[in-house]
Amino acid sequence: MDKTPTPESSSGASNRGFSLFGRTSTEYSNTELAGVPLTGMSPISPYLNVDPRYLIQDSDEFILPTGANKTRGRFELAFFTIGSCCITGAVLGSLNGLRMGLSETRQMAWSKPRNVQILNMVTRQGATWANTLGSVALLYSVFGVVMEKARGAEDDVNTMVAGTMTGMLYKSPGGLRGAARGGLAGLALSGLYALYTNWDHLKGNSPTRY
Repeated sequence: MDKTPTPESSSGASNRGFSLFGRTSTEYSNTELAGVPLTGMSPISPYLNVDPRYLIQDSDEFILPTGANKTRGRFELAFFTIGSCCITGAVLGSLNGLRMGLSETRQMAWSKPRNVQILNMVTRQGATWANTLGSVALLYSVFGVVMEKARGAEDDVNTMVAGTMTGMLYKSPGGLRGAARGGLAGLALSGLYALYTNWDHLKGNSPTRY
């Protein structure tokens, strides 16, 4: 019975040869290479021809304009500071207005007039607190930007001076005593903020700013 060679046997015959010591193989299939351990092989990738250890970055990399810093300046942070203070003031003021509205109308039954009065108190207190915190943030940002441009440096001195000047100017309608109290309050708050931002540095770690 004749046996005609199949494509598989033909390809196998073409890929395999014979020697004096038996049949040898010049190429291996994926099935034959599947169980081969990789111990002792070079860490260089055969596809990239690059050592993968060089692809691991220890720090973040940024594409920045020439001469730009990796940290945002006072002017860039001013918009975020003012907006966040306005939103925070609106939320806190609304909660305070709700508390005051419920306290002032506790003798009234639940009705439309009571709901309207509570709603008016919430909106009034929310707007007042938002304007207050927004004004303070605006003064602080302006003083911070002026100090940064005048000194040509960005550090905690700018933060503390801006906080002190903000407190003094905001409380200046109360006279010298009110300005002094506002300055001390601003100095204390800005000092706590500077301590918070440098806490990692004080513990021996790299500081994280902004």
